[in-house]
Amino acid sequence: MTNNEIATKGQEYVMNTYGRFPIAPVKGKGSYLWDVSGKQYLDFVGGIAVCILGHCNDQLIIALQEQSRQLWHISNLYWIKPQVELAEKLVKASGLDKAFFCNSGAEANEGAIKLARKYFYRHKEDRNEIIVFKNSFHGRTLATLTATGQDKYHEGFAPLPAGFHYAEFNNLSTVEQLLSDRTCAIMVEPVQGEGGIRPADFKFLQGLRKICNREGIFLIFDEVQCGMGRTGKVFAYQTYGVVPDIVTLAKGLGGGIPIGAMLASEKAASGFAPGDHASTFGGNPLVTAVANQVMDIMTGEGFLEQVTKMGDYLVRSLQAINDSRIVEVRGRGLMLGIEFDQDIKDLVNICMQKGLLVLGAGNRVLRMVPPLTINETEVNQAVNILKDALKEW
Repeated sequence: MTNNEIATKGQEYVMNTYGRFPIAPVKGKGSYLWDVSGKQYLDFVGGIAVCILGHCNDQLIIALQEQSRQLWHISNLYWIKPQVELAEKLVKASGLDKAFFCNSGAEANEGAIKLARKYFYRHKEDRNEIIVFKNSFHGRTLATLTATGQDKYHEGFAPLPAGFHYAEFNNLSTVEQLLSDRTCAIMVEPVQGEGGIRPADFKFLQGLRKICNREGIFLIFDEVQCGMGRTGKVFAYQTYGVVPDIVTLAKGLGGGIPIGAMLASEKAASGFAPGDHASTFGGNPLVTAVANQVMDIMTGEGFLEQVTKMGDYLVRSLQAINDSRIVEVRGRGLMLGIEFDQDIKDLVNICMQKGLLVLGAGNRVLRMVPPLTINETEVNQAVNILKDALKEW
């Protein structure tokens, strides 16, 4: 089948929920993909910050194969050995105390919302409102899309769940104005992803921590996209010197295998008791065996230092591009955005035609979230393709 034949059949049988590019990748290795016609692409999308060790990493293949021969799935009614091992690694890396496993970032964020509310209900306090931020993105469930501070995601889904209030990102005074005796938590991305690759200011996150301490409420960090080594640390908040009460993960945690997680302090975690929350497939033996291997590789000697090195190199290379349409290059580590003074949809398509996969983060920001394993040669190749594409744009 050709790319076009697959696309045509997909339009007939697959629900129309994505604006899809007209290619069908069928093979991947490292930082590269090949479509059904055999054309090669340098992948700086990585399943949208998911394939942090590249495509079909050999060590992950071994972990997947070995576990697949032993046990795929059992209920969380039983203890799951690789799940317990993964929980220990995440807890020790995070500075938090307990882990809950699910299947996606939306589920992890949904769990965080429920946990914050249930904690105060259990302590007989009438607190169930959460302060979130404009231009955020937290998921596609009804609660998480309501927490998302972008009207376009809300349209057509009314009535939305109550209890969310929207502050300005990087603006503490707007948070203070929204606080009330009903506030139970503040939920924020340390680096906004879909909102345009916007890192939080250091004083902003530190200020949120102080507010939560003062008010006796929870600080929730959504690290679904910016966590798992993406910023050069296991957790993005570790670059800020701020520890949350709850943090959510997904995307890179499984290196391409679907898994989500919520970590919490002992205090916050006490909000849940058996029966309060669950996930049929969450933390099953197959996905946690792979995620254990991801954690071992990512926390291995020199790995995160190399992420920082490559992130700095990519930033310098992008900043050196001489194009008056570029407004700013920003981000943390290997989560970068290039803001232009006009819509970048056509630029994304030109890059794809030339063999570089990138995507938008809003209408004017070109997002790059490549595998954390990229090297200088691949960075140079990506930048050269982008330069070439800019000449045609």
